[in-house]
Amino acid sequence: MIKIEDLDFELFIPEDKLLIRVKELAKAINLDYNGKNPILLAVLNGSFMFMSDICKEINLTADVSFIKLASYSGTKSTGNITPLLGLSESLKDRDVVIIEDIVDTGKSMVYLLDLINKENPKSVEIVSLLVKPEALTESVTIKYRGFDIPDLFVVGYGLDYCGKGRNLRHLYQKREK
Repeated sequence: MIKIEDLDFELFIPEDKLLIRVKELAKAINLDYNGKNPILLAVLNGSFMFMSDICKEINLTADVSFIKLASYSGTKSTGNITPLLGLSESLKDRDVVIIEDIVDTGKSMVYLLDLINKENPKSVEIVSLLVKPEALTESVTIKYRGFDIPDLFVVGYGLDYCGKGRNLRHLYQKREK
């Protein structure tokens, strides 16, 4: 068990299990994008560890870029999306692979997809380490899913609570009292 700020967390998914799944996802991406030059677009801050690990397993010629959105306050999604760092290059006629840490309500992803589709990409697919099917309020197609999880709050492996816990190697779930 660990403590971050005022909350207690217990181990949820250990690093070795995360890395096995990352390799499986990368293998699927390698097959699907063989002979192509996709742009891997990471959604910061939460996806930084996932993006780093998946990039190490992708053996394609690929460009890497980042976008930063904010939608959380404490342990809940606010439902409001704030762009903090925008697209820095054209996505016109590109195969775009969005690398996301977690799809919760789906509102941030719908916002991002609208933004990307305005650029007229050739294709857009989503890779999400975590998906909360119970929390989804938007219809979002996620081609590459790491783990479907219950609607609980998790930290570690890039995900945070009040800016802390991103550096943890494992995923932890909030312990209910």
